[in-house]
Amino acid sequence: MAAVSPYAGPVVDAHHHVWDLALGGQPWLVDGPMIAFRYGDYGRIRRDYLPADFLADTATVADLGLDVVGSAFVETEWRVDDTLSEVAWVSGLAERTGVPSVVVGHAVLDSAGVADHLAAVAAAPLVRGIRHKPGGAATPDRAAAEPTLMTDARWRAGFGLLAPLGLHYELQVPWWHLHEAADLAAAFDQTRIVINHTGLPADRSPAGLAGWRDAMRLVAEHPNVYCKISGLDVPHTTWTPDLQREVVLTTLDLFGPWRCMFASNFPVDALWATYAQIFGGFQDLTADLSASEQRAVFFDTACDFYRIGPDRLWSAAG
Repeated sequence: MAAVSPYAGPVVDAHHHVWDLALGGQPWLVDGPMIAFRYGDYGRIRRDYLPADFLADTATVADLGLDVVGSAFVETEWRVDDTLSEVAWVSGLAERTGVPSVVVGHAVLDSAGVADHLAAVAAAPLVRGIRHKPGGAATPDRAAAEPTLMTDARWRAGFGLLAPLGLHYELQVPWWHLHEAADLAAAFDQTRIVINHTGLPADRSPAGLAGWRDAMRLVAEHPNVYCKISGLDVPHTTWTPDLQREVVLTTLDLFGPWRCMFASNFPVDALWATYAQIFGGFQDLTADLSASEQRAVFFDTACDFYRIGPDRLWSAAG
């Protein structure tokens, strides 16, 4: 559908990273063989990416009428025995530069010391939630035989500690495990869950999209589940609004703009798109929404979900 009135206004980028490779915190980014990665060769992001670099990327959307005024940092698979150091380091960056607005840390939810670890994470003023990738099968046909940690009793006991500490859960899992997420959301209906990267709909074949759509519909039935529209990689393609139209509009239809947030996933998604390509595409795809719906998915939902007050925004948001 042709663009009518693209959104212009404040933006909170709901998912990005920063890193300093000299700290040696991310084994997958420092010297050594690359790990298996859904984007393939990621050599171009094996470099420092600091708040100044992020701000330089966000500045490229100013000509589009967008003003990125806040952001949520998400953990970067720091050394698992020292993830509190990442929270401390990123919190220090935020104190000095204002970036990011808030922090998502890491915890191994099925570990013996998870209660103490979560208490320490939650004590950091900027922390809002945690991410612990629960694993899963490589393909849909193997999902039943290879369930994720979301079905594990010990992991779920750790998960149950989040809400009392004021923490939410960031879920990154292939769509063929979202039925497990639906069960988790029902069992822990006081814990907010946000799906990372739109449920990873890399397979855009009719069958792939049908499976993704059914899985997203199932989990969207639970009001404590939100979705970040990001990470929309399709191997060997270029990011365009037409390529992303069905996924973005279906997600908005299933969850509604007040449970959806746009995000860059930078610098990771810089492997296949520019910041302006991504957010310009989001403008195009939401041009037919109402003004309040547009503002929700670009700004208001992220502010509400991540509890980002005016003091954590980089400039006044209109």
